[in-house]
Amino acid sequence: MKTNQFSLPVTLCLVLCALTIGCNSPATDNAANPTEQVAAKTDMAVLKAAIQALETQWATADNARDANAVAAFYADDAVSMANNAPVLVGKAAILKDVQASLAKRLKGANTAYTVMDVFGDENTVTEVGKTTRNDASGKVISTGKYMAIWEKRGGKLLCIRDISNDDVKAK
Repeated sequence: MKTNQFSLPVTLCLVLCALTIGCNSPATDNAANPTEQVAAKTDMAVLKAAIQALETQWATADNARDANAVAAFYADDAVSMANNAPVLVGKAAILKDVQASLAKRLKGANTAYTVMDVFGDENTVTEVGKTTRNDASGKVISTGKYMAIWEKRGGKLLCIRDISNDDVKAK
């Protein structure tokens, strides 16, 4: 009879422990983390190609010396941080800087932008790229690198932040 009295409390304790452990196990469903689901749906190769297409359009505008077309790639509240220059805040400040920069550019010089990497999703993309500037004969006169953050606004990707700097020139 004493064995029966002892086994009932032990059995109840074991059942309670099993229920407690079972109810507190973490869920394995990804529904709790929507960020993982968005990342899984984003095709990074497609995203990189889309950003490269934007950069190719940017280079076309840049090489045509069309400051307004270059500024159109920026959001109204964009921030740009160029090499050896103060921070530019807003599209109007960026446009003014682009106009001054294009006015100083060597005749016949052109720039190409190459996307090296992208990360993020279709709504916010960070791009890492490099620039190559050639003179009219095609000789490389400078190279550099940049990072840009693109954000989808009104169905269109706009640059909201960028930073760039030149590589050291070969001697």
